[in-house]
Amino acid sequence: MAELTLWEAIRRAHDEEMANDPLVIAMGEDVGLAGGTYKCTLGLFDKYGPERIIDTPISEGSFTGIAIGASFLGVRPIVEIMSVNFAWLAMDQLFNTAAKVRYMSGGQLEAPIVMRSPGGTAHQLGAQHSARMEKVFMGVAGLRVVTPSTPKQAYGLLKSAVRCNDPVFIYEHERMYGLKGEVPDGEFFHPLEGSEVMRSGSDVTLFGYNLSTHWNLEAAKALAALGVEAEVVDLYSLSPLDRAGIRDSVRRTHRAIIVDEAEAPVGVGAEVMAIINEECFFDLDAAPVRVTSLNVPVPYAANLEHVAIPNPSWVVDAAKTMLGIGG
Repeated sequence: MAELTLWEAIRRAHDEEMANDPLVIAMGEDVGLAGGTYKCTLGLFDKYGPERIIDTPISEGSFTGIAIGASFLGVRPIVEIMSVNFAWLAMDQLFNTAAKVRYMSGGQLEAPIVMRSPGGTAHQLGAQHSARMEKVFMGVAGLRVVTPSTPKQAYGLLKSAVRCNDPVFIYEHERMYGLKGEVPDGEFFHPLEGSEVMRSGSDVTLFGYNLSTHWNLEAAKALAALGVEAEVVDLYSLSPLDRAGIRDSVRRTHRAIIVDEAEAPVGVGAEVMAIINEECFFDLDAAPVRVTSLNVPVPYAANLEHVAIPNPSWVVDAAKTMLGIGG
């Protein structure tokens, strides 16, 4: 096992898949000479050249459309959108073409395209650079959505996505590129569907994904000191969600808290709660609870950003309220 940062794991996956298949390309703003905004293609321009590591103009709709068209002919593009906030400009191409072309063509065409993009609330990037858009992508039929919580996941999910014949959106959290973790020395392909139990428990399940999984792990440690054993489930696949994994965990613990960095309305937490209510209603000892951001544009001011975005203490407080601990 090698210890890599998340960005190093993504870079390694790029490199291995490009070496494996000459039809794998990467394209996006600054992915070439600059090596990517978060260094995820660092050094690959010199190795593979400008025909396979393609610096694009600032025109997300145009280069995403070019990548999708190329995928119809057998190319396997990895498109990096510099910030998920800018993915709005490529949505027509991704949603109306890539996600629907197999159905619309009666199976004659496929769009094996991977779109990667950083999102979430980093530190004081303001409302227009702090989008949490995963709920938008996961609502589109025909599009897979995954989000890594560890370098191992980031490496394996990208490799699996490149070899998948479905369009795949990989949502990477901006605060996590420097996160270190073990990655297998040999090739590793992570399943694109499922969830992962990161910590076993018996009293309450804490559901999360990417950054909120780490909040949940920290909250679980604090709860253990109070005698509460929390199970932490990482929902790395947002579309499709792992209904069986969600159901199995809730049937073990009989309580659920869903921690979502995004605003609550029409969010991941709402969908997970719907699954719990549909499949686990009679297993519950308490109503499911969501821990989410406030429903406001993300403030720039540090003090306001702090009160708008969840943290592990919010999760602990939610669990204590649910379990009747501390008044």
